[in-house]
Amino acid sequence: MKNGLWDNQEVKDLFSEIEKTKQNGLPLRKAFIMHAQKYSRQPNSVRNYYYHEIDNLERDDQRLKKLGIDLSKHKKNTIQYFSKDEEDSLMHKIDRLVGSGYSVRKACLTLSDGDVGQMLRYQNKYRNFKAKEKPAPKDNIIKFTKKKEKISEGELQALFMGLVRLVKRSAEEDANEQYKAIVERANGELRKAIVALNNKEREYKELKDSFLKIKEENSKLVKDMFKLKCDKAQKLRDKFEGLSTVKN
Repeated sequence: MKNGLWDNQEVKDLFSEIEKTKQNGLPLRKAFIMHAQKYSRQPNSVRNYYYHEIDNLERDDQRLKKLGIDLSKHKKNTIQYFSKDEEDSLMHKIDRLVGSGYSVRKACLTLSDGDVGQMLRYQNKYRNFKAKEKPAPKDNIIKFTKKKEKISEGELQALFMGLVRLVKRSAEEDANEQYKAIVERANGELRKAIVALNNKEREYKELKDSFLKIKEENSKLVKDMFKLKCDKAQKLRDKFEGLSTVKN
């Protein structure tokens, strides 16, 4: 992600996450939330982009082919209203299956012939219907709840796949944290090495300057000593010449 823009890889990730969510019979909001967390976006922003991108891809076959997305798995749901008779019939069928030991989810999946989208529609309708029902008057009849049926193979597989994804994501996050720690440690060592190198260069420069200064002072001392020797020799010469003049 860069400056809020969506690149092709992020678009493919979103559509892939949507397909997995539908296969597991989960609401699409789960996919929007997971994608938002992964790419530091807002869930509503992800949702709006998803539906907008469906419209764009329906008009752009070339880009659709490039992304490799199957739009048949991403059709927008059109609102289909139940008639009163359809609603009563559906509620009666679900109640009958639930009474025989089915869960609401399995009853709706059975009535939808395995269509996950239709199953969610039935399930939401049934729960809304039950929520609006007035509570029945209390009586002295003791009601025994039916023992919950064993989890189905499909539900077990969906649970397992969800666990695998959770473990994989956790492992990726741990790996990212370890990588960040390694990079930070390496950067710290590099900074230390650069500082040490700068200190060495400064020490070298100081030593070089000191050497040049000593060399210059030594050269001056040599010159001064040579001059002193010359002056001394001249004085001795003058002295001997003076003695010679006196004798003569």
